[in-house]
Amino acid sequence: MLDYQEKRNYPRMDIECPASFIVIGGEGGGAIVKNLSGGGLLMWIDHEITPESQLMLEIKPVNDITPPMKAEVRVLRCMPVEGGEGSFAVACQINRVLG
Repeated sequence: MLDYQEKRNYPRMDIECPASFIVIGGEGGGAIVKNLSGGGLLMWIDHEITPESQLMLEIKPVNDITPPMKAEVRVLRCMPVEGGEGSFAVACQINRVLG
């Protein structure tokens, strides 16, 4: 068995949460956030987006117990989702969480 040591600063939490985003200086759209950590997130969207794009993101939990999260994020990479019928997986770094 291989000895694997987590290299991330923050653990990832798998979630399935709706979100919306706006590209700063561009258009926006809807997303599904697939996982979230203290430093970044992975979301699926329905179109390709350029790495290094800056986004304003709002994650909207489906229950009222958890408040929405608004953040500025930077796109690190965007890849087609295998079998995702035109979906793209977008990895983002969280630059700033907004109040």
